[in-house]
Amino acid sequence: MRAVAGVFKSRETARKAAGDLFGTGFTRYQVSVLFPGAGEEQIRSLPSSEAEQPGMGAAIGGVLGAAMGAAGGFELGVGATALIPGVGPVLAAGIAGAAILGTGGLIAGAEWGGAAEEKSTPGLPSDEIFFYEDALRQGRSVVVLLAHDEREAHRAREILARLGAESIDAAREAWWIGLRDAEAEHYRALGHDFQQDQEVYRAGFEAALRRECQGKTVEEAADCLKWWHPDIWDTDAFRRGFQRGRLYRETHAHTCV
Repeated sequence: MRAVAGVFKSRETARKAAGDLFGTGFTRYQVSVLFPGAGEEQIRSLPSSEAEQPGMGAAIGGVLGAAMGAAGGFELGVGATALIPGVGPVLAAGIAGAAILGTGGLIAGAEWGGAAEEKSTPGLPSDEIFFYEDALRQGRSVVVLLAHDEREAHRAREILARLGAESIDAAREAWWIGLRDAEAEHYRALGHDFQQDQEVYRAGFEAALRRECQGKTVEEAADCLKWWHPDIWDTDAFRRGFQRGRLYRETHAHTCV
C-alpha cells in the first residue's frame, strides 16, 4: 500500500474530503484524518495505552466519537488522541491516523475492538510523518489515504486536489524553501559550497526528522540509514545536514502553536 496525503486549511474541508473518498468506494480501513487542537483536558483524562484494561475500547471510543462528531457524519471506526511535542493535542480518526500518532497515542474503537492492532499500515512513509506533524503545528488538518495501487492513488489525489488540498510534496518543498537561505548561510560559513552540496545536505537534514532517527547521532542512526548508499550518508555534507536537522527537530519539539 502507499500513502496519499492532502493538507487542508480547515477541518471542515478535511472532513468533506474524507466523506468524498468514502463516496467513491474507499473503505474506512483506508481513510484517516488528523485534526489539531483536540481538547487537552479530554486527552489527559483518558487512560494511557499501557494502562488500558479489557473492555475500555468501547468507553474510549464513545468519548472520541463524541469529540469528533463521528468525524463529521461518517464512521471511521477507530480514534486516537495524543499530545505531540511541538504540535500539542491532536485527534485522529482512522487506523493510519492512530499509527501516525505513535505509541504515545490512544487507539480505541467501540466497534473494532483490537482491529487497529491487527491491521498493519504498510505504505506510511516514515520520511513524511514529520511533515504531517508540521502541518498540524500550523493548525492545518491532514487526510491520509492508504491506496492499494497506483490507480487508487491517482483517484485519491484527484479527489483531494479538487477540494483544494496541498500535497505533502508541495508542503515539503515550501518548508525547505523557507529554510534554505538560512541553511545555505550556515553551510557557507563553514567554508563549503551549498549550491553543489544542497541535495545531499538536505537529505541529511530530512533524515534527522525521521521518527526512527529522532534524537540519534548519525552513528547511532546508522541502521536506519542503511537504505541510503554509504557514498551519500557517510559524506560530510550529509552529516552536517543531519546535525542541523536534529537541532531543528529538537527546537521545534518544544514550539507549539
